[in-house]
Amino acid sequence: MEKSNFIDYIRVFCKSGHGGAGSRHFMRTKYNAKAGPDGGDGGRGGHIILKGSTQKWTLLHLRYYKNVIAENGEGGSKNNSSGKNGKDIYIEVPLGTIARDEETGEMVAEILEDGQEVVLMAGGRGGLGNGNFATPTNQVPEYAQPGEPGVEGWKLLELKVLADVGLVGFPNAGKSTLLSVITAAKPKIADYAFTTLTPQLGMVEYRDGKSFCIADLPGIIEGAAEGKGLGHRFLRHIERNAVLLFLIPADSVDHKKEFDILYNELKEYNPDMLQKDFIIAISKSDLLDDELKTAITKELPKDIPHVFISSVTQKGLNTLKDLLWQTLNKGQ
Repeated sequence: MEKSNFIDYIRVFCKSGHGGAGSRHFMRTKYNAKAGPDGGDGGRGGHIILKGSTQKWTLLHLRYYKNVIAENGEGGSKNNSSGKNGKDIYIEVPLGTIARDEETGEMVAEILEDGQEVVLMAGGRGGLGNGNFATPTNQVPEYAQPGEPGVEGWKLLELKVLADVGLVGFPNAGKSTLLSVITAAKPKIADYAFTTLTPQLGMVEYRDGKSFCIADLPGIIEGAAEGKGLGHRFLRHIERNAVLLFLIPADSVDHKKEFDILYNELKEYNPDMLQKDFIIAISKSDLLDDELKTAITKELPKDIPHVFISSVTQKGLNTLKDLLWQTLNKGQ
């Protein structure tokens, strides 16, 4: 159920409306059979517009809405009457959605705010009626403009989760358990790898009514940057997180190697992600004594802050929250 309901990538065929043709019409009155041109302009074709909505958290609603076709504009008519514009089509998407042109791969829209609107495909302009072309030397123009055609093509909609903090780690590192303890989120938890197949978001209540958003991202495996497993689908959600919290279990065979693999996967996927702030949390640290903590500390990078935590005993969680808040708000 979890896997089928979280859709973060979808392909949609879009077609904007054609502009209506301008009218080639001449006014005829009771007393003047040649009262002059009065052809109206054609209406604009309907746009296809992306609109951000906080009520959406997945692209699931677009799964069976693969063809998005806007209305054509109406043609102009007599008495200089303009045609009606084609009805615009709005596609509501969750915040963090980007749209790419399938053929070029170019990003054409990015939705980051509630209510934000971006024209994904513009409708064709309506043609001018012959009333626009009358001049002193050409008082009876016999022509009007056709409407511009709309545009069509396949667009790729891709959701990248918006969160302040992203939890990064191997499968079964304890990310879901940590999220369930420090937020009100209820992720699926079990003692086997790849329990989490989709991102889970939760709000961490901090002091004085302050809060920040944390995302439990699906576990990274070695080779994810090369697309192994669901690598690319997992890694793209990390791109928008301001801080990355690397979760390494205390019972790991080699803590430094585990961090290095995670670090390298990010580097291979997108080197820009190495500019983010990193924090290391050693989970399941209720298994450790002071001597083991000292030994693990010596293994870890000296330029990255670390904290020992236990989701079971909740030891170190307040220290972790303080560190995350300070990192998120440094320089303010």
